[in-house]
Amino acid sequence: MAQSGVDLHQERLCCSICQDLLKDPVTIPCGHNYCMKCIQGFWDEEEKIHSCPQCRKNFMPRPVLVKNTMLADLIEELKKTGVQAAPADHCYAGPEDVSCDFCSGRKLKAIKSCLICLASYCEKHLQPHLDEAAFKKHKLVEPSKNLQENICSIHDEVMKMFCRTDQKCICYLCSVDEHRGHNTVSAAAERTERQRDLEESQQQIQQRIQDREKEVKLLQQEVEAINHSADQTVKDSEKIFTQMIRLIQKRSCDVKKQIRSQRQTEVSRVKDLQEELEQEITELKRRDAELKQLSLTEDHSQFLLNYPSLPPLSESTHSSSINVRPLRYFEEVTAAVSKLRDKLQELLREEWTNISATVTHVDVLLPEPEPKSRDGFLKYSRQISLDPNTAHRQLLLSENRKVMFMERPQSYSDHPDRFTQYYQVLSRESLTGRCYFEVEWREKVDVAVTYKNISRSGNESGFGFNNQSWVLSCSTNSLACFHNSIQTPISAPGSSRVGVYLDHRAGVLSFYSVSESMTLLHRVQTTFTQPLHAGVWLYKTGVSAEFCTLK
Repeated sequence: MAQSGVDLHQERLCCSICQDLLKDPVTIPCGHNYCMKCIQGFWDEEEKIHSCPQCRKNFMPRPVLVKNTMLADLIEELKKTGVQAAPADHCYAGPEDVSCDFCSGRKLKAIKSCLICLASYCEKHLQPHLDEAAFKKHKLVEPSKNLQENICSIHDEVMKMFCRTDQKCICYLCSVDEHRGHNTVSAAAERTERQRDLEESQQQIQQRIQDREKEVKLLQQEVEAINHSADQTVKDSEKIFTQMIRLIQKRSCDVKKQIRSQRQTEVSRVKDLQEELEQEITELKRRDAELKQLSLTEDHSQFLLNYPSLPPLSESTHSSSINVRPLRYFEEVTAAVSKLRDKLQELLREEWTNISATVTHVDVLLPEPEPKSRDGFLKYSRQISLDPNTAHRQLLLSENRKVMFMERPQSYSDHPDRFTQYYQVLSRESLTGRCYFEVEWREKVDVAVTYKNISRSGNESGFGFNNQSWVLSCSTNSLACFHNSIQTPISAPGSSRVGVYLDHRAGVLSFYSVSESMTLLHRVQTTFTQPLHAGVWLYKTGVSAEFCTLK
């Protein structure tokens, strides 16, 4: 009881602001006690209203603080007896904390729980577990509110066993009673095994975190690259458009200069002619005046005498009439410039469509998941037709999608795209983007995708024997993939139908065996630099392949 009284005094003699023994204690009007500096600092932060930190009672005006000498003396006496400050409020257990099961009165926070005692302890009451040999084997864990969940509800015993059959924790009595004959182990053994699984999961998670962090970093670099590319392209485009504008302005200046020069030339010509005509008019007027004067002569003899002395009228150097076009001088130039404008507008319209399409085609190559089901693949299905101009002469095509190896050559015309050494044929369609097709085959057929510029003759013209083609070689006994003369055996079971999935931009090519389900046979990850074409290679008479019609 004495100790309890001391604890009570300690709690009452603590400042609720600093959580320490009162220093220069003062009592405010509501009766609560604080360190003088603590309450002064608290009130200094309040502008007009001064309140009690505990009961929130307001005081107006601000109370005058006077040291409580009785409390100060009491605290000094307690200090002399060696009593320390009461535990701060944050050491006491709150509603969300695990409290010590052995504290009386206001309980302290527990710092450990014992799985054997099924109790929680504060630092003081935990000491026997740390010092006494009897408690050395007890299992101490972080404070837990769920200790009672470790007790068997049937036998009221600690559950130290685990039933793998029922996947639940049990006590020892359960293992010989309700769970007799079940696969049971100690909880520690099960924990050890699951801990290994947990660590593997953690490693996988950590690896995935690292992978995702790398991808995030790559995406950030992608953002920076996009921004840099866009900014640079804006500058380059602006420069090019400025050059085009300057070019048009220069041509405009050239046309202006040429028009002005031609105007000066033509005006000069006209003025020269005008001057000549005006001189001729002057001369004609003079002659007209002479003739008029002669005609007024009344003396007939004099008239006849002077008439022959008149010089004959010289012939005009100019035509009797000048052809003047009706106000059409430089209008044809305007028409020519208008025609150029129309051509530029049409060219800009056509090229703008290409430029706009190029801009919208720019996008980040984000990974798109490969479909998981056949229905998913069919969303990207492409109808494949065979190009007879590429077919070897011993291949017979029918319905543009079926091909069979024939004993006699077919009457195909000569064509530079035709395969001449191996019995191969290509599709008409080029493959880009994401696409999927299926091939039904019999006996031994190679299903390929290849660049169109693959050789048509020679050893390197065979699908899979160059760096321009990728092949799945199918036979009743084996499967293998070929690229650049490198063979990759496939152990997965095949079927008479092969599915080919292509994500051209992502550089993914996958071959699947198609039956009731889709089985991945081989996947290629590379960079495709050209559009691809589908193709098949048949090996002997009677062998056939068909590009399936997909719905």
